[in-house]
Amino acid sequence: WSSCLSTPPRMRKDVRILLVGEPNVGKTSLIMSLVSEEFPEVVPYRAEEITIPADVTPERVPTHIVDYSEAEQTDEQLFQEISKANVICIVYSVNNKKSIEKVTSHWIPLITENTDKDSRVPLILVGNKSDLVEHSSMETILPIMNQNSEIETCVECSAKNLKNISELFYYAQKAVLHPTGPLYCPEKKDMKPLCVKALTRIFKVSDLNNDGILNDNELNFFQRTCFNTPLEPQALEDVKNVVRKNLNDGVCDNGLTLKGFLFLHTLFIQRGRHETTWTVLRRFGYDDDLELNQDYLFPPLKIPPDCTTELNHNAYLFLQSVFDKHDKDRDCALSPDELKDLFDVFPYMPWGPDVNNTVCTNDQGWITYQGYLSQWTLTTYLDVQRCLEYLGYLGYSIIAEQESQASGITVTRDKRIDLQKKQTQRNVFRCNVFGDTGSGKSGFLQAFLGRNLMRQKTIREEHRSYYAISTTYVYGQEKYLLLHEVFPDFDYLSDADVACDIVCLVYDISNPYSFEYCAKVFKQYFMDSKTPCMMIAAKSDLPEIKQMYGFSPLEFCRRHKMPPPQSFTCNTAAAPSRDIYTKLTTMAMYPYWSVNTLHARLRCMCTCNRCTFCLCQNFLNSELLQRVRAKLYTVVLRRHVSQADLKNSTFWLRMSVGATVFAVLGFAMYRVLLKPR
Repeated sequence: WSSCLSTPPRMRKDVRILLVGEPNVGKTSLIMSLVSEEFPEVVPYRAEEITIPADVTPERVPTHIVDYSEAEQTDEQLFQEISKANVICIVYSVNNKKSIEKVTSHWIPLITENTDKDSRVPLILVGNKSDLVEHSSMETILPIMNQNSEIETCVECSAKNLKNISELFYYAQKAVLHPTGPLYCPEKKDMKPLCVKALTRIFKVSDLNNDGILNDNELNFFQRTCFNTPLEPQALEDVKNVVRKNLNDGVCDNGLTLKGFLFLHTLFIQRGRHETTWTVLRRFGYDDDLELNQDYLFPPLKIPPDCTTELNHNAYLFLQSVFDKHDKDRDCALSPDELKDLFDVFPYMPWGPDVNNTVCTNDQGWITYQGYLSQWTLTTYLDVQRCLEYLGYLGYSIIAEQESQASGITVTRDKRIDLQKKQTQRNVFRCNVFGDTGSGKSGFLQAFLGRNLMRQKTIREEHRSYYAISTTYVYGQEKYLLLHEVFPDFDYLSDADVACDIVCLVYDISNPYSFEYCAKVFKQYFMDSKTPCMMIAAKSDLPEIKQMYGFSPLEFCRRHKMPPPQSFTCNTAAAPSRDIYTKLTTMAMYPYWSVNTLHARLRCMCTCNRCTFCLCQNFLNSELLQRVRAKLYTVVLRRHVSQADLKNSTFWLRMSVGATVFAVLGFAMYRVLLKPR
């Protein structure tokens, strides 16, 4: 990997380097030698701040070099420069023991006192004037480095001979962009826990088949993702051989294990190639503190008013691959252990026990494939920022090779445009369920997930969910219907409680006071809105009792141009019928349909024989109409019609009059049938 290192992602806009030290140790000479590439004959007390353009520096980052002079600057100015610096070079003279002693007695304590404890500033010890001595000062400096973990490295150089000048400032840049401190503990000679945790997540995200091994294909994908270049087969074998020689269980089945993966990064850091590890960490979204960057987790996503958010096809494909990766027993459901393994790359468990009562599960209570996708759809619809965060933890942008998680989200168009165009491309529709306490709202939600009354009784109260989501089919199209149970206090309904695609009003037919609540909610919030509403006559397996309200539920629906109340019960031996949910989804998809159109399209299942649909159906199926139709067919269509008749205007006049008479008689019979009702 380290041999194929490309330019790492830039996490900073620039780097600010401050040089401090005792007078006459050569701070200003070092800066001037770097800029002019020759030793200056005249050295001022202090060099002006210098900015090196990004295209000149090895790390492609603008670099500001700041000099300090005790003769020209006050202590307050020094403290300000220390607080602004990204890295501080403490310069000493290799031929001056006093300047070396001052490193520990004065400069390190001074810098520590004037920097934030939480934001560690890396230090570099710079031994200048190496041309004046034959011996090295490293024996004296090494104990100082071991005692102070903030010291990144030590460089011996000569401003006069231009020795290690460019290397000095490269190491200073590197100390900021690729600091050793967060990665490695010199005392333990091992990586720090946060670094191990981050690399473990990266390994699991990169392990595409979840077998605990990075095979050659996965290693090459990882290499291309992080370094923009594949590994040659021989280089790949060399990497694995290095691990084999140093670690017994680092390679398994010719693939790299987690232990081998961590060993390689430890080796890079120990050999001074920690920029390799930082490149990997930053590609997978980590910042300088080894926390996932907020820009990575929450990419910008603009959502205009009256628009909703849905997962697109690419996101569903990715989530499907994640499911398949963790469904080890191939039973199309995630056991608790499989679910825990899936969310092992998260810093916390995102799904609680209530999720099992929000989506479809199997007989063991495990989330099915359909339930898994439904929960992701629900999260995207209700809280898209959380969905972006979750996709970030799973590594969507890396695995799907997209710019960010936002590419997996579709922002639907304004609902008003859908109404104007009388068509929609949306796939998720929200139904808010209203009803008085005990009316059967919870049972209605759970029945949507295929649970009858017996299964519902096993749900613990603390695991109860106020949402239910699953798929329905409307004219062959798969759509998601999201049911939301609204708390029964209609005096305090929020905008979110009212905003939806369709309203479901549930009343208990066995409770004479249950319907009154539905009527009040409708009149107060939905009577003048364009949101379609449907009345649900719940607990239809119980004897029906007259509702103590001014109108019967059927009469109320007729007066307010709503479909008639739909009978429903979840007290069944098998799974409850899903027909009612298809009707709700259809009404949500086509809110501009008239009541009569809806009634006809929804295949009215009521037996009231009072509504327009039922009356028309009865009329069309009546024996009288069948006889009239047969007679007309015989007289008009079966008689011989000559070519002369077809060209005769009198013939067509008679046909028109007959059709008109038939229509008038039909309407008159409809009115006669309607009166006694």
